[in-house]
Amino acid sequence: MSTRATAHATWQRTLLTLIAASAALAALAPPATAAPAPNREGNGHAITVDGSRAFPESVAADRHYLYTASIADGTVYRGRPGAKTLKPFLPAGQDGRTQATGIKTTGSRLLVAGAFTGRFFVYTNTGRLVSSYAVPDTGESTLVNDETVAPNGDVYITDSFRAVVYRIPAAEVNAPATGAHRTLEAAYRLPDYVAGQSNGNGIVTTPDGTSLIIGYWYSGALYRLTLATGEIRKLTAPALASADAIARRGNTLYVARSVNNEVDAVRLSDDDTRAAVVSARTYPGADTTTGVAVSQDRLLVTNSQMDTFLYGDPPTSPVFTLESLPLR
Repeated sequence: MSTRATAHATWQRTLLTLIAASAALAALAPPATAAPAPNREGNGHAITVDGSRAFPESVAADRHYLYTASIADGTVYRGRPGAKTLKPFLPAGQDGRTQATGIKTTGSRLLVAGAFTGRFFVYTNTGRLVSSYAVPDTGESTLVNDETVAPNGDVYITDSFRAVVYRIPAAEVNAPATGAHRTLEAAYRLPDYVAGQSNGNGIVTTPDGTSLIIGYWYSGALYRLTLATGEIRKLTAPALASADAIARRGNTLYVARSVNNEVDAVRLSDDDTRAAVVSARTYPGADTTTGVAVSQDRLLVTNSQMDTFLYGDPPTSPVFTLESLPLR
């Protein structure tokens, strides 16, 4: 078996273990910390992703475009707001981008996390490579998972298998598109990482921009990281097992819970030390909801079909989609 095939098989076995463990954890969660039963909604509409192996893990939106990307092969798709279909924008494998998880936009830049490859990519919105990054070669497993942008333009990135948050300075993000190759630098260390499990995942800034909120996929815990001091504090909040991507509007977090096939609205306290689940929602056709973004008055959610991809089974549907729901 080739090195690439061996790595792919190991990756599949690892994530299957994580999904099974997370499902068991969710089932065992005590009622006192469980989220409300999700409300089923039928007033959303699907956005098609034009790819036979799209498996869209993440979603991003700005004033000009909607984006998603494939964890299966790294293709980046995009379309205008209101489009019914997202078309390939950056082809699979380009610049060594063979997997893609978290995707975000900032100004004229597109940010793409490279999942188990340990890579990260910064592009212009015309598709030119600004720079690519790789994690330090420590011999540890890696899952470069998601990212957020601070008010000063710095980018912060989670690694679910390494207890660190990487930082890319704004000056590098906005540098000319030279295709430079760099190494990701760890800015902070995170607590409570469990070896062999998927830990830090979704990441957003707090409303005042001074801190980060980071969700742990396996435990479902939320943490606040103060950027100026590096202080890290676990929020007083219900455990949201399989918490994947996080989007924020104001003091409300929208947490995509992949195994649970739902999106929870979570309200932060004024001091960002506590959080409460105010609603949980799902929709017909929800299929492993790994990504979420806010776009104007809509909530965009990925139907990643990650479960069938990891098992090697035929997709639940031959058509890959995102769901557009009223934000309310």
